[in-house]
Amino acid sequence: MKKTILCITLAAIVVTGISAQTKKPAAPATAKTTTTAVSIFKTNVDSASYALGFRIAQNLKQQGFENMNIALLEKGIMTGFDGKKPIIIDSLLDPSINKFQQKAQAVKATSSKAEGKQFLAANAKRPGVMVLKDGLQYEVMKAGPDTASKPTLTSKVKCHYRGTLVNGKVFDSSIDRGEPITFPLDGVIKGWQEAIQLMTVGSKWKLFIPSDLAYGDQGSGPIPGNSVLIFEVELLGIEK
Repeated sequence: MKKTILCITLAAIVVTGISAQTKKPAAPATAKTTTTAVSIFKTNVDSASYALGFRIAQNLKQQGFENMNIALLEKGIMTGFDGKKPIIIDSLLDPSINKFQQKAQAVKATSSKAEGKQFLAANAKRPGVMVLKDGLQYEVMKAGPDTASKPTLTSKVKCHYRGTLVNGKVFDSSIDRGEPITFPLDGVIKGWQEAIQLMTVGSKWKLFIPSDLAYGDQGSGPIPGNSVLIFEVELLGIEK
């Protein structure tokens, strides 16, 4: 839930890919795909090479590196493996990557801003959705006891949650991990700080958080800039 700065490295991409693979097992192969794989992959080196390339591509795409020149991408990989000097001056390698990523993120942020504005306007009209002065929206999924405690900004709270973008993509979930989290309320995004102070222990709300109460135009990790965030949050307890 804390704001982070995205840093792209090949090592990070590889680790993320392996992690994603362990979290979401591949579907059982059909006889057709098994036969095809056997004809292409003679050794584990072959299959691992393909799998690694696939994971790298997935993560590059997820982090905004789309519309790449694949031929030059392959050339860069081969140059690096061969230990040769790059055809781009070494000092310009990272700036080239950063410039491309910044442009890609700017395009996504513009799209997310328009999408988020449209979503919140329509969502505010739904029965049961409450809209606060700063634009935060919430929907009570389960009310906690009226006599239950409410946290303050200085409280530590225990929650279960699932966070999605407006397109339904899950970017974080303690529910999927099977373990709630405990954290200082003043250490998370403003939308959470405001909403959770209104909740009683035992309640479950659905939050619709404008980007200026979340990660703003910078985004965070898999969250593009200007993204409206949707959370299902259950307040399980308070630690004073």
